[in-house]
Amino acid sequence: MLALALYATASGSISLSISEIMRTIFGKGEATSNLVVFGIRLPRVVTAILVGALLAVSGAVMQCVLHNPLASASTLGVSQGAAFGAAIGIIVFGGGVVNSGSTKVAIEVNNPYIVTLSAFFFASLSTVVILLLSQLKKSLGPSGLVLAGVALSSLFTGGSTLLQYFADETKLTAVVFWTFGNLGSTSWNEIMVLAVILLLSMTYFMLNRWNYNAMRCGADTAKSLGVNARAVMLVSMAVCSFAAAVAVSFVGIISFIGLVAPHMMRKFVGDDYRFLIPCSAVAGALVLLAADTFGRLIIAPVILPVGAITSFLCAPMFLILLIRGGETKID
Repeated sequence: MLALALYATASGSISLSISEIMRTIFGKGEATSNLVVFGIRLPRVVTAILVGALLAVSGAVMQCVLHNPLASASTLGVSQGAAFGAAIGIIVFGGGVVNSGSTKVAIEVNNPYIVTLSAFFFASLSTVVILLLSQLKKSLGPSGLVLAGVALSSLFTGGSTLLQYFADETKLTAVVFWTFGNLGSTSWNEIMVLAVILLLSMTYFMLNRWNYNAMRCGADTAKSLGVNARAVMLVSMAVCSFAAAVAVSFVGIISFIGLVAPHMMRKFVGDDYRFLIPCSAVAGALVLLAADTFGRLIIAPVILPVGAITSFLCAPMFLILLIRGGETKID
């Protein structure tokens, strides 16, 4: 990962050597290299690592507690809720979009916080609705929660479509570009938030690693081992969903990371969550960083949307895993 991070930091329209990067990091760089490293590339690289790790580890835990190999932030409507919230922030509340009619200006948001907060609110709302359903309807099992997430996804997608239909051209362009995914818009303050969320969520997941191993063997086995499977599922789902909501609200829609990275690691470390949780985080960080670097360099200086790149890279990888594994399972 370090080698890829250094390569991503060094590569671009202005090439930097590894020695220049190291001098800049230790405060001995020139003004130009300081701007390129600390103002542009390093925030992007760190964001890719943190967001990739958050989405991947959330997907791994969701797949365990829901006993569903297709569980991820998208499955529960978190990503679609964030997209709907961003659309409201941009179209309804203005979101700081410079309404000049220029496409270039239309995608620049002077005050991104209203968009980010709106995206986070509706991403979190999806989680709250699902958790309330699970409490009100005790018989609603893991499959029912996934189906509820699919229904919420459709609801949010329909709402986003209606908002875009009535939006003017400038705001419509801004919404579309937000959904593409963008790792280059985060500040160091937002990166600190992502780092804290990743640290807290990873700590919780690792503390429950034995509970996840017990739940993987079935509800009866978990109960016989003294694990309150329902409580672990609800709290883990809340942590996963809110972590994914923070990530998506900052960078937009990033597809397939939470789905593919855990399955990739299962081929190497198995289903032991002592190893699967940290390995999934590393795999997610690597995949997203590689996808973003590829999107920046393939037709430079044009930067391709990272959400599209992850779909193109991860969808074939997932198909290969299915073909080689016969059937993707978590138990």
